[in-house]
Amino acid sequence: MKTCLLHTVLFLALCSTALAQPVKNPTEADYYPMVSFDTPKTTVMESGGLEMMPDGKLAVGTRRGEIWMIENPAETDPSKMKYTLWASGIHEILGLAQRDGWLYICQRPEITRAKDLDGDGRADLFETVSDKWEISGDYHEYNFSSKFDKDGNMWVVLCLTGSFSSNVPYRGWCVRVSHDGKLIPTASGIRSPAGIGFGPNGDVFYCDNQGPWNGTSTFKHIEPGSFQSHPGGFKWYDLPEVQAAIGPRPEEPKTKSKWHIEAARLPKFIPPVSLVPHGKLGVAASGVEYDDTGKFGPFKGQMFISDQGFSQVNRVFLEKINGRYQSAIFPFRSGFGSGNVPMLFDRKDGSLYVGGTNRGWGSRGPKPGSVDRIYWNGKTPFEVHEMRIKPDGFELTFTLPVNKETAGDVKNYNLKTYTYFMASDYGSPEIDPTTPKITSIKVAADGMSARLVIDSLVIGSVHELAMPGIRSAAGLPLLHNTGYYTLWNIPKE
Repeated sequence: MKTCLLHTVLFLALCSTALAQPVKNPTEADYYPMVSFDTPKTTVMESGGLEMMPDGKLAVGTRRGEIWMIENPAETDPSKMKYTLWASGIHEILGLAQRDGWLYICQRPEITRAKDLDGDGRADLFETVSDKWEISGDYHEYNFSSKFDKDGNMWVVLCLTGSFSSNVPYRGWCVRVSHDGKLIPTASGIRSPAGIGFGPNGDVFYCDNQGPWNGTSTFKHIEPGSFQSHPGGFKWYDLPEVQAAIGPRPEEPKTKSKWHIEAARLPKFIPPVSLVPHGKLGVAASGVEYDDTGKFGPFKGQMFISDQGFSQVNRVFLEKINGRYQSAIFPFRSGFGSGNVPMLFDRKDGSLYVGGTNRGWGSRGPKPGSVDRIYWNGKTPFEVHEMRIKPDGFELTFTLPVNKETAGDVKNYNLKTYTYFMASDYGSPEIDPTTPKITSIKVAADGMSARLVIDSLVIGSVHELAMPGIRSAAGLPLLHNTGYYTLWNIPKE
């Protein structure tokens, strides 16, 4: 009896010790589990648009022109979800937004709105909202739309005809479409976008893909009247409505130049918020979402961008210096079913829905199409929370207290910089490499931040900071140990 009791006590003590120990090799799924939807076998759900409906159903628009309504999308058991085909026969859906009982659909030739009048679960009224842009029939003429802004406008980014030209009006442009159909020319310089959405203060951001005038994929801020980098659609500045809305065409950028040089030379040109390192964080930046839920872990106020080729989601810490956005990007979550394009936060529970497609594009995710949901399970990952620029370096903040010895040792950091050409050629290698030196580190008394002094910050370059040796106070490694900061402006204080 005594021996059994002793064994029991020892067993319970060992279990208690094991539970108290941190996970030594944490994974993304330990903090953000994924639910992969078991979509109907009667279709290929190449997700191009997502929207949460007032009745709690998730609307999924597909590249094959269907809209499906999914009941119980927040279930962790996919078998409890119910799928209903709500509409079909639409031309490549790459954006959905609901307003006033209508579902607005961004399809290739127009913005359409649809409604189920008789309540049978199938749309039976379709109306053209705006068809003021044109299509030439080229495969590349995709359109991606946002939700409605505070003024009732959807923002639409229109791919060029191919990678270099604009054969019909507004190819290579961003336009706004009001809920009653007015088209407003908004910005030029778009190349091959794959997603657009809102960020802090209702500001608008989109992702563009590597190609001419985009040496790598980019995450960009759009302002009315701005130029984004690709001059292929400049001919449409001659349209009277463009002249009235945003004025005359700007000067063209110089090929083989640098982003910051062209930004200083061209008043309308806005350099990217982030140069997304090609082959490191992805190969085809796509969807855009903003965490204003406060229910997605410690990242409220930060942005998320998906990558179609890598089938992953990256996290963006934004800051505004001298009136312009710049940012640090970190990997966040991989392992999605197909090539990620649209994303959507459920503002009620903080879930992030991610839609995928790989037809003609390819992706690490093996499925031709997918819908996945990730959610925060309440456990806090050990991550760099923010990477802020300072006059002489960076300040890192952490989601959990850091081990001061590891965070204060310069040997646990590797810093290098590089950039990409802004050029008419397709893509760019990494150019202008440097290896700045970290001259000192000061770790805060509470272990929640570290101040790095750098001997040379490089305007116009990505600062790639690897931190493989850093540990938390509990002994955890960083879940993602590399951040990529694109630097345009250095603060004075």
